[in-house]
Amino acid sequence: MSHNANFPAPTQISVNGIELEVFEVGQQNKGNPIVLCHGWPEHAYSWRHQMPALAAAGYHVIVPNQRGYGNSSRPNEVTDYDICHLTDDLAALLDHFGYEDAIFVGHDWGANVVWSMAQLHPNRVTKIINLALPYQARTPKPWIAFMEEFFGADNYFVHFNRQPGVADAILDQNTSRFLGNLYRKNVPTTPPAPGMMMINLARAETPMGDPILSDEELAVYVAAFAETGFTGSINWYRNMDRNWKILADVNSIISQPALMIYGDQDMIPKSENLTDFVPNVDVVSLDCGHWIQQEMPRETTHAMLEWLAADNAT
Repeated sequence: MSHNANFPAPTQISVNGIELEVFEVGQQNKGNPIVLCHGWPEHAYSWRHQMPALAAAGYHVIVPNQRGYGNSSRPNEVTDYDICHLTDDLAALLDHFGYEDAIFVGHDWGANVVWSMAQLHPNRVTKIINLALPYQARTPKPWIAFMEEFFGADNYFVHFNRQPGVADAILDQNTSRFLGNLYRKNVPTTPPAPGMMMINLARAETPMGDPILSDEELAVYVAAFAETGFTGSINWYRNMDRNWKILADVNSIISQPALMIYGDQDMIPKSENLTDFVPNVDVVSLDCGHWIQQEMPRETTHAMLEWLAADNAT
């Protein structure tokens, strides 16, 4: 995969029975780790704007392509992508570097992994910064059944689960068009957007909204998914009900200091009860859509560094 000239070369690291492709900056800041977790359908590259600034601020910045992505392992079993595996990968990554704990940052699906990391491995997480996806309280019934009832059978979360392989094939056949149509300002990406929106984006010849990536940046994503296909990453969605069961007996309260960064134009609704579950949370809203750290990189980086500095001072 080609990389932007300013993006570090990766290292393949064996953890938790798989290999993760990991990008690092600030190795000289050993002892002050921050782990950045990408979303779907993304890549470690999505953090390219934040990595140098975090390293300059004194952090050892560790950015994995999580399982299913890039040159990281892509197991065949769907259940190998459940929330235990995803969080165990991150815990094992800390072990590899000799860290007891770290600050964790997540965007989109990565935010979901980070919230769950704080529940399943609470002693490994010192602080949390999450973008786009607020803490998701456990629903009365399994998540996919709940979403099907609420959003309908053609919602893409539901479709990914009920019709395995269908969306994967369409996205694989239209990788460049899909990603080129997706990474735009104000394109609806999540509920309550139209349910089949992801597949529609793969087929749409006329894109909506202004692009947020340069041709060079988009080419990094296209090359990555052209190589891997989408099945590994979509398998994360196919474990939502399994995750619902896994988290049944886990403490639902996130006690760590947290920063939640929203995009005001994102289709993901802001949480109305975030402080009920994350009592030590601060909230920042930026005037952008879903791809927060790429749409408003300077503002995102500033919000992160300002909050970290203030929290360190207390």
